[in-house]
Amino acid sequence: MKKIICYILLTVSGACAAFAQSPKEKSQSSIKAAHLDTATLATGCFWCTEAKFKELRGVVKVTSGFAGGHTVNPTYEQVCTGTTGHAEACNIVFDPKQISFDELLEVFFTDHDPTQLNRQGNDVGTQYRSAIFYHNSAQKQKAQYYIKKINDEKAYPNPVVTQVVPFTVFYKAEGYHQNYFSKNGDVPYCKLVIQPELDKFRKAFANKLKTSNK
Repeated sequence: MKKIICYILLTVSGACAAFAQSPKEKSQSSIKAAHLDTATLATGCFWCTEAKFKELRGVVKVTSGFAGGHTVNPTYEQVCTGTTGHAEACNIVFDPKQISFDELLEVFFTDHDPTQLNRQGNDVGTQYRSAIFYHNSAQKQKAQYYIKKINDEKAYPNPVVTQVVPFTVFYKAEGYHQNYFSKNGDVPYCKLVIQPELDKFRKAFANKLKTSNK
């Protein structure tokens, strides 16, 4: 885990120069930077994704839901059948002045296994696939760039299979899915699956958490 995180950190840090803006571009984007941005990411079960990303400094809101499918207004039960085409995903609203999309990708590529196809651990099915639903060309470019770098540097034993697809529509999951871990910490799945993952996440990204003094 530590080796993989180091690879990702170096990849993201080294790539920042590739996406650096000129002074003119910075001035033109200053207005946009004053507003919030959105990333839509799928890393398996959205309960776990939400629990982690909501703790990052600069993340304003995380909503659990479904993206990338063909059924209109799907229910959780329908998505669980794997027939709607959706992935369990999270809409992550963030402040670019506090955390960049690059940093969100850094967390994304280390807080789940992006080399597992249509599954994460014991959660199996296309609804648990790894995916980045990009909102603009810059997000698409960065996602593809980092995947290539991670594969070229063999940060993982196997190639990254994360889908990079355009964002179309996001369906918010039922109310009981929102803040699931916070409300159901004593449920066996939360205690045995989410809590250990969250503990590792907090240790790996301690300097990026809202509770950090850095």
